[in-house]
Amino acid sequence: MLLVLFIPVALHAQQPQTITKKGYTLHFHAQNPDFDAAQQKRLIDVFFTNYPKLVKDFNPNSLKEVYITIDTTYDGVAYAHNGKIVIAQAWMEKMPEDIDVVTHEVMHIVQAYPARSGPGWLVEGIADYVRYKYGVNNEAGNWSLPALKDDHHYKSSYRISARFLDWIENNKKKGTVKKLDAAMREKTYTPEIWTNLTGMELDALWDAYVAANKA
Repeated sequence: MLLVLFIPVALHAQQPQTITKKGYTLHFHAQNPDFDAAQQKRLIDVFFTNYPKLVKDFNPNSLKEVYITIDTTYDGVAYAHNGKIVIAQAWMEKMPEDIDVVTHEVMHIVQAYPARSGPGWLVEGIADYVRYKYGVNNEAGNWSLPALKDDHHYKSSYRISARFLDWIENNKKKGTVKKLDAAMREKTYTPEIWTNLTGMELDALWDAYVAANKA
């Protein structure tokens, strides 16, 4: 008699890893059991390199326990919500050096802004500014802040806004990003904060940024 042994696929699924280090716990789950183990380690290493630094520098009350899932069906790049980060496996396979996607997403956990705390472009601009400053593999990941173009605006968000913030830090008022971040977390952000911090209104700052980068 021929015996056929059926082994449920679930038994072969990769088990979530739980790593505790530096006072933080990371639950890391690659849904695909064949997702590259070396790549998993690189992503985990970015978390433990940068998350503690960002907590210390921006928000000491940040979560001490975080979840990262490498998702086999998500068709975006990555997102973070309530201490959970989802990264598309397809993106990691397409852009394997883009491990600092973790840096951007953990900053969202650190931000922890309440609803309607400030403009969305600034939320993403700060996260990309942080990636620019703290990233461990940006150059290899072919990630950089873009040169100014005619169709750019501070409301363009992400790297465009991040480059504007970096210019403010270097040319107007160092520490501006941390104060903007704190104001949004405390829900005290108002348009007047730009004048209070730099002596210039937001639109005037942008005009000065454009002028300086076209000179």
